Amino acid sequence: MRKGLLDPRYLLHVIMALITLTAAACGSGSPTMPSGGSIASVTFDATTVTTGSTLQGTVTLTSAAGSSGATVGLSSSNPAVATVPASIVVPSGTAAASFPVTGVRAGSVTITATTNGSSRQSSPLTVSQGPQLASITVSPSTLVGGANATATVTLSGPAPNGGATVTLSSDGTAVVPADVIVTAGGTSATFTVLTQVVSAPTTALIRGSYGGANVTATITLTRATVATADFGVTGQQVTETCAVINNGTALDCTFNASTSSAPGNITAYDWTWGVGGNPRAQTTSGPIFANPPFSCSLLPPPPLPPTGSLTMTVTLKIHDDLGSVSAVATNNGVRLLPQGSCGY
Repeated sequence: MRKGLLDPRYLLHVIMALITLTAAACGSGSPTMPSGGSIASVTFDATTVTTGSTLQGTVTLTSAAGSSGATVGLSSSNPAVATVPASIVVPSGTAAASFPVTGVRAGSVTITATTNGSSRQSSPLTVSQGPQLASITVSPSTLVGGANATATVTLSGPAPNGGATVTLSSDGTAVVPADVIVTAGGTSATFTVLTQVVSAPTTALIRGSYGGANVTATITLTRATVATADFGVTGQQVTETCAVINNGTALDCTFNASTSSAPGNITAYDWTWGVGGNPRAQTTSGPIFANPPFSCSLLPPPPLPPTGSLTMTVTLKIHDDLGSVSAVATNNGVRLLPQGSCGY
């Protein structure tokens, strides 16, 4: 070995050169290569999906994602046929991630995944027509305005996973919920139709929409031939419950007789309410009677029964401008809460 190789200055020069080469090899001071490599494949767990349903797609990379994961952009060749999220993240240390593909309308579509400047397209995915709204039936289809009916929506096939939400609307003469859900695997669902009191025979319309299909049903509403009193009692938080308020001078509830009907125009609503004998009475010109007046004399002496409440009876009789008078309608199961008033 030659002596010059052991010269400290020569060794220092070699060490500095090695440090420079190592830094260059590790990319010190320059961007690192993206983690995860390129797209290896884009696959699905099925070859077809129905409209309104979702299947799972999977993006696989050529190598595992680095410590910060790998962001993969996704796009559909036709979002009107099937949709995907704009991007997904492949977690650190893994080489694959799943994403949902939702069918929108019948057709064929491909999904493209892009990352690190590379992209790959899936095989074609077929979107087939899923179940649609087939019909809406109403029972009874003819009734006196103000009465309720039951409607049924029926699909052309079983509802997909997650159920089928059928959108509903009406012309206002009939009142329906905003939607009704057909449970997964089922083909029908029912809902209640509330109708308005009418002065002449009227046709009410109910509309439904699902799976691209729109269906209309009709209800024939007639004017009442006899006066019929009908009402409900609504508390602030619980139905058929009244609480005593204002030091025992009023009830915190509402009597609602808007579903009553008569051949003519209803002009008077005769109410009574109380616990046991000697009830309170009042006549109103409209169907809504909020916060009826009350008196401690309407209550039996304390204490409360073990149930923690008293039972109140409410009655109603209506009159119209043709001289019709209804039979008395009675609700003898209204719960009354003294709320610490009247010695309770």
